Amino acid sequence: MYIKRLLSPVLKECIKQFPAILITGPRQSGKTTFLLHELGKNFKYISFDDPLERNFALSDPKGFLDRFSNEPVILDEIQYAPEILPYLKIRIDKERMKTGRWILTGSQQFQLMKNVSESLAGRVAVLDLYPFSLLEARTQKDRLESIIWNGSYPEPSLYPKKRDIWIRSYIQTYIERDVRQLQNIKDMRLFEVFLGLCAAHHSQMLNTASLSRECGVSLPTIKTWSSVLEASYICCLLPPYYKNYGKRLIKTPKLYFIDSAIVCELTRQPDGKSAKAGAMGGAIFEGLMISEAVKVFALKGKKANIFYWRSHDGLEVDLIIQIGAKLYPVEIKLTATPTLKHLEPINKFKTLAGKDAAETGLIVCSVKEKTILPSNNIAIPWHQFPKWLKSLIDGNK
Repeated sequence: MYIKRLLSPVLKECIKQFPAILITGPRQSGKTTFLLHELGKNFKYISFDDPLERNFALSDPKGFLDRFSNEPVILDEIQYAPEILPYLKIRIDKERMKTGRWILTGSQQFQLMKNVSESLAGRVAVLDLYPFSLLEARTQKDRLESIIWNGSYPEPSLYPKKRDIWIRSYIQTYIERDVRQLQNIKDMRLFEVFLGLCAAHHSQMLNTASLSRECGVSLPTIKTWSSVLEASYICCLLPPYYKNYGKRLIKTPKLYFIDSAIVCELTRQPDGKSAKAGAMGGAIFEGLMISEAVKVFALKGKKANIFYWRSHDGLEVDLIIQIGAKLYPVEIKLTATPTLKHLEPINKFKTLAGKDAAETGLIVCSVKEKTILPSNNIAIPWHQFPKWLKSLIDGNK
């Protein structure tokens, strides 16, 4: 079963404008399937997961690229053969006006982007493809607990019977393959403990000092491991909002796992209903909506310009979305009954931000339909949030 990805129009537009396009994202998010369905009829496909292709590219990069003559090609998992990128640059520069010739994919953010930036700066469009957004593979009839439990990766999402084995295998493969490639971690057992602790602190501030004490490793090691989670698209870090851009960079971010099923597995939830109703229910729900915000921006070919906000007296807005010059405050609550208490941080932020804030604040919760709230605020059902955000982005073109 193939689910049409909403990144498709952005990809086709980039093919018209750039010599090369790089599709990044976590393993098993559907990058190869997406490209083969969208471009497979007209593009040759090579995977560097194949050791023969990888060795050919590394030992004879010119000969490898000569194979394709003038035909367009998909080079899958480019992080395994970054040495060919300088040779690719030379060929692109010889035919700079020829667009859509080279389609690359990769699953490791930091080192891959470093290599691409050094070799293909100004020649490549970079797009992120995450696991399914609610806009792509869900309807409002889907139960929240099943979405939390199965997550958004294509395999367990479309085939729930595979869920348990698939998620366990994914985590194990991630630790044994991606982590070892990104960092030379000697004690993988300690990294597994770190991963579990991060899941237990999902949707909370990233307290590196506390994680250092609990894991029994140094603070620099924790910071390095945190960067591994981000580089492999397992987690995203949500920075605090400050008008002073420098403060945003140095203040403590909040940690969110991209996929709720991985959080459920690492925190040993027995099932989706228990995960939703249990002590971590609110955190998992909040993380699900933050992940949706990241995905919707990515599906439009944009970087997510999102933050959280905390006042000096402890009030916190879960999500601040910057669209153009406006800041949209969003509270995320696992409740069907939003109250005036839920509006306090939104109203305070709007007051302090003044003309920079949008007039309307938003509560994303379990109400059955859009509800008008006091002080020019609204509550919407959680499954409508991605559509609301997409409309906001589209309206800012």
